Amino acid sequence: MSENVIHFHKPTDPPPSDTSPTVLTVVPDAPPSRPVPLWVRSGRAVKTAVTHETTRATVRAAARHASYTFNGGRIVARRTWDGRTCARYERMIRAAEAAGNLEAAEEWEERLQRFRAARHHRRMDLLHSPVEAARGMAVGAGMSVGVLVALGVALALHTGNVGDVITPLSATIEFIALLIRIVQIVWGPALTVGPFLALLALWSVGRKQHAAPQWALPANARSGEGEPITPSIVVKALRDLGIPALRKAITDMGDAGASMLGPITLAGCGVEVDVTLPSGVSTNEVQGKRRKLAENLTRHEHEVFITIPTAARTVRLWIADSGALDEPIGPSPLVTDDTMTADYTKGRAPWGQDLRGDAAALSLYQRHLLITGLSNQGKTVALRSLALWLSLDRSVQFLMGDLKGVGDWAMFDGLATTLIQGPTDEHVIQVTEMVESAVDEMNRRIQAPPGTVFPPLIVLVDEAQVAFMCPAKDDDKRPYGGSKSNSRYFMAVRKIHNQGRAVNVLMWQGTQDPTNENLPKLVREGAHTRASLALGTESQARMALGDKAVDGGAAPNLLRPGLDRGTLVVASDGITIPAGQSSITVRTHYIDDAAATAITNRAKALRDGVTTLHAIDRSEERDPLADIAAVIGDAPRVRTKDVLARLATRNAGAYGGWSFIDLKRVLDDADASPYKSDGVMVVARDRVARALANRDTESSASAD
Repeated sequence: MSENVIHFHKPTDPPPSDTSPTVLTVVPDAPPSRPVPLWVRSGRAVKTAVTHETTRATVRAAARHASYTFNGGRIVARRTWDGRTCARYERMIRAAEAAGNLEAAEEWEERLQRFRAARHHRRMDLLHSPVEAARGMAVGAGMSVGVLVALGVALALHTGNVGDVITPLSATIEFIALLIRIVQIVWGPALTVGPFLALLALWSVGRKQHAAPQWALPANARSGEGEPITPSIVVKALRDLGIPALRKAITDMGDAGASMLGPITLAGCGVEVDVTLPSGVSTNEVQGKRRKLAENLTRHEHEVFITIPTAARTVRLWIADSGALDEPIGPSPLVTDDTMTADYTKGRAPWGQDLRGDAAALSLYQRHLLITGLSNQGKTVALRSLALWLSLDRSVQFLMGDLKGVGDWAMFDGLATTLIQGPTDEHVIQVTEMVESAVDEMNRRIQAPPGTVFPPLIVLVDEAQVAFMCPAKDDDKRPYGGSKSNSRYFMAVRKIHNQGRAVNVLMWQGTQDPTNENLPKLVREGAHTRASLALGTESQARMALGDKAVDGGAAPNLLRPGLDRGTLVVASDGITIPAGQSSITVRTHYIDDAAATAITNRAKALRDGVTTLHAIDRSEERDPLADIAAVIGDAPRVRTKDVLARLATRNAGAYGGWSFIDLKRVLDDADASPYKSDGVMVVARDRVARALANRDTESSASAD
């Protein structure tokens, strides 16, 4: 069905009919553009040619090589002048005086006097040398002629020809004439080529010293990001630190401050240099300008480390190659060497590399350990790598608590005696009781006969700040967390720190973001090996490593969170630290979960099999006093030796390691002390029963 459309607006231009004529519109061509003047085109061409990269490179090359030759001549002239005059000695004397080093000034003055005396002696010898030279030439010529004539006489006697007497002499004369002819032939070209050879030698000297303007140098030698460290660059960086006394002293030094520097030596992925500061400049002033010093050296702040060696008024600068610290250091030997084993007593754990690129190995023998840092900086991996190495010593036992509970330590299941994983208060309670059981084991070992050797027991708690911050309390209202004398976890750790080392019971803790609340002062200072990853503030760095390490240059707070993951600042006598320093920076190897599992599988193969407890079952906690009463039975008294034997039979796990001291401690606490009867120590049934009754009465009264 079609629709009719009605238009209410009359079209202004009616459509043409088929008979209307066709109208053609002629569009004229655009007028021709005006030609570009010749001088404009010439200017553009010249500008293009001048600014072209090839032209610029050619100009830079010409200026560079011309500067090499000219400045090379200046360098050679300066060296010659220093070698022939006293300028070098006088310059060093002025530099030593400006630095306040009078001993060095006196030493250089003595050298100057010796140089002048030797020069005077040489000049006096020149007065007599012409006569001596003429005499020596006459004697030498006469002896030479005599030798040649004697040789001719011998030849004539041999041949019977008298004319052979002058044959050696004539041959020598002909040889001298030949040399003269050779010199005459070569002399002309040598005069022509000689200046060019001299210019080439000067160019070579200038090129080696980069004696050209910065804009003319090649890109790889131009000052900028990653420029090589030279004495002049170091002195300039120190001069521009903004320390007035230092700047004035460098300006007053005749050698422009070069005498301040020791040798610049290669040190791993960077260089190292000792700087002796002038009088009036303290080392902490330079330490406080670390960022500015790094930027003056065209480095990032994390690529420059300032430490204080043993020499007075000296700072040691380690300057990394640009970008070198961002490169990985490679896999751990624990991963690449399947035959590696560990030795707790004499061995060292392969932990990583120091800034020099040397292997950094840590001794764990009888050292409590603390590792701290911000979250997600590699703390658990660094701590775990030490435990992985130590697991390859079959004598080592582990008690482990992971208060993060995400499986970072799951590979130690079947290797550790106890492995508790989880972040809740209940897990903190379990970990606390695990540490307290280690305290009991420590006390048992302490009471053993002198000379007894015990296997190492490592009590490891990762994310220990969770334990210190736990608000839970036990039935006696004693808190598990906190840092007071009634805090169970705090006191257990303190007891191990105080006495555990002597009997190989060691406390390892990993914690993050340290404060006085989540890492009490007494706990952190009880660790022999203290290491820190990146931290936020200097106060946290002092908590982690101690005042001595930080005052000596340790600065984990200057590490870059996220970028310097796995980089530790370590303060410990268990690792090799350069003389005069109080800490060392270590870039640790990264061992992922799969590689860690492979290592623990090798460790498990070394053992007969370990049953890992995943919780401390408090329902089976023993009541020693009740067990003593049970083993005594109806006998009025029993010898202490027999009581110990019966207790071990009743529960070997709880009482197998008991000694008389353990038994006496329990009975003394209950006011049922053993006594001597017929010359032997015995335990009375009545005393034990009375102690049990008194305890039950006290418990009922407290319940009411």
